[in-house]
Amino acid sequence: MRSPDRELEWTALMNAAIDGNADSYRRLLELVTPVIRATAVRACHRFAAPLSEVEDAVQETLIAIHLKRHTWRRGEPLGPWINAIVRNKLIDALRRRTRRAEIEIDTLVQEIPSASTDPTVCRDVERILETLPERDRKIIRAVSIEGYSMREVGDAIGMNEGAVRVALHRALKRLAAALRKEPEE
Repeated sequence: MRSPDRELEWTALMNAAIDGNADSYRRLLELVTPVIRATAVRACHRFAAPLSEVEDAVQETLIAIHLKRHTWRRGEPLGPWINAIVRNKLIDALRRRTRRAEIEIDTLVQEIPSASTDPTVCRDVERILETLPERDRKIIRAVSIEGYSMREVGDAIGMNEGAVRVALHRALKRLAAALRKEPEE
C-alpha cells in the first residue's frame, strides 16, 4: 500500500477508534505494529543501539499510542505522530540503559563470599569496602560475607527486613560503581 493511502486508512481508523470503535482500534494497531517495529530497527541502527531494544520500544510505543491517543490532532497525519513516539521511546530506553550499572548485583553478591577465602582478594575486598559508608559496609559484610539473613541484619541494626534489602541493593550499586572506578593493573 502506498504511503498516502496508508495514511488515509490509518487516519480513518484512528478517528473511528477515538469515537469508540474497538474493531477499528484493533485493526489500526495490527497495521501500525510492523511499521513501528521497522522504525525501531532503523532507529536502533541510527543510534547504534542494540536490536534487543526493538521489542521494548514497540511495546512501549503501543502503550503510549493507547494512553496518548487523545493528544493526536484529528486531520493530522498519524505516521509522523507515531514515528515521534517510537523515537522518544527509544531515546528514553537508551538513557535508562546508560544510567544503570552494567554489573550484575546478584553475581557480585555471590562473588564476595567466595573471595573471602583468598587473602589477596580479601584485602582487595576490604580496601573497596572501606570506600563505602559504615552502614553500607556493615550490611554487605553481614549479608554477603558472613551469611546473615536480611531479618537478622535488620534486627541487629534496627531496620526492617525490606529496608535492609533496599539498603543492600543500594550499597552493592555503590560498591559496583567503586569497582568500575578502580584503575586496572
